[in-house]
Amino acid sequence: MAESNALDLAEAGASELAQALAARCVSALEVCDAAIARIEAGDAAINAIVVRDFERARDQARVADAALARGERRPLLGVPMTVKESFDVAGLPTTWGFDFALKLPVTEDAVAVSRLKAAGAVILGKTNCAFALSDWQTSNPIYGRTVNPLASSRTPGGSSGGSAAALAAGFVPLELGTDLAGSIRIPAHCCGLFGHKPSHGVLARRGMRFPGHDGAHEDPLGVIGPMARNASDLSLALDVLLGPDPAQAVGWRVALPSPRHARMADLRVLVAAEHPAALASNDVRAAVQDVADALARAGAEVHSASPLLPDLMALTRAFGSMVSAFVTQGQPGPVISAHEWLALLDEQARVRARCERLFEAFDVVLMPVFGTVAFPHFDETDFTRRTLPVDGIATLYSAQGAWSALASFAGLPATVVPVAGDSEGLPIGVQIVGPYLHDRTTLAVATWLEAQGYSRWQRCRSRDIEGEHHATVS
Repeated sequence: MAESNALDLAEAGASELAQALAARCVSALEVCDAAIARIEAGDAAINAIVVRDFERARDQARVADAALARGERRPLLGVPMTVKESFDVAGLPTTWGFDFALKLPVTEDAVAVSRLKAAGAVILGKTNCAFALSDWQTSNPIYGRTVNPLASSRTPGGSSGGSAAALAAGFVPLELGTDLAGSIRIPAHCCGLFGHKPSHGVLARRGMRFPGHDGAHEDPLGVIGPMARNASDLSLALDVLLGPDPAQAVGWRVALPSPRHARMADLRVLVAAEHPAALASNDVRAAVQDVADALARAGAEVHSASPLLPDLMALTRAFGSMVSAFVTQGQPGPVISAHEWLALLDEQARVRARCERLFEAFDVVLMPVFGTVAFPHFDETDFTRRTLPVDGIATLYSAQGAWSALASFAGLPATVVPVAGDSEGLPIGVQIVGPYLHDRTTLAVATWLEAQGYSRWQRCRSRDIEGEHHATVS
């Protein structure tokens, strides 16, 4: 292969690596060792990959090379990746940042991890998460703080912040995260990445539970999903992960429909760049509008308002109450009654019905992911005392959950695409929300935006990272 066509192992996506491995341009062990070298050279300054499993990863890579030599072909065969610390990987701790969980044995892989391994992925280890998965920055008492590779004074987002940092630093091409209130979407936005929050219920969550609570109920908000540096890798990972828990698969399966339209010119778009419960900066709103304008130039039908949109203020209040019930479970303090919980479930059902009508008229809703770019780290642990400046206006940090509420409360798919940078070069993502089970529609819009060059800026590397280790294969 000519030098001009050299494969940069730090920049290549999962699909590109899988193709190179299948063509025997590079070995799985070479790719694995190069990823380990990048982590060892650069992660001390970032603290993204906090549970390392390098020797077992090398063993997995050798097995992958043997399979490739036999002619086997699987979607991720030999591709290295990491997963969020909150997922069970047999033999590794799952703590969510809690000290007590370090002593809990983990003997079985999460369903999602099993599916990634079955597809041939080489699991290098686990990435840092916010304490109890309950913050939009990433720090916990066990593993400490993860910083944004693009600017070390800023957060990579949370709670899947270690996942985003590992991708943005070029350590791995693919990550597995979780999202209840933006925990995939906000880190993707903060680090200039692609992230997909799937429709609720289409990916199995067993093995991604609060430590010691594997028998817990299925919650009505949380999902797992992929993060990547390009849109095609999101679709690849979704296909690998798709499907019910094996215990349920005897009775039903998931078959997501194709994108609603083959051409962006046929798309019907609603823009929701303003929210009654949260501010967004001028830069963030301009980025959303730029995407809307690009879709309009491509022929899409774009609207800036619709009476079909649910009452965002009421929805956000109900969503906040439901989230609060989850994050305070088992802790001292006020609790809600069973009747209050059932009322929240009733409201969720009404919002879902309203969204069904909304998406009869529209195919996607464009929204901000978060009101600002990646923000400086907070040391204050009390959310009620945190303020976030939005264009110089002090706002409540907690209010920014409003931007995640529509997709989370109604169980809708949402894909994040990095589309712009602010005056300092920090990334801005746009959130593409779609109809329930129409994940391939939001992913198709993300793919189109990427093809139009909206993510080229993210190729820039941070000056904050020292000793960055790249490898190329000619």
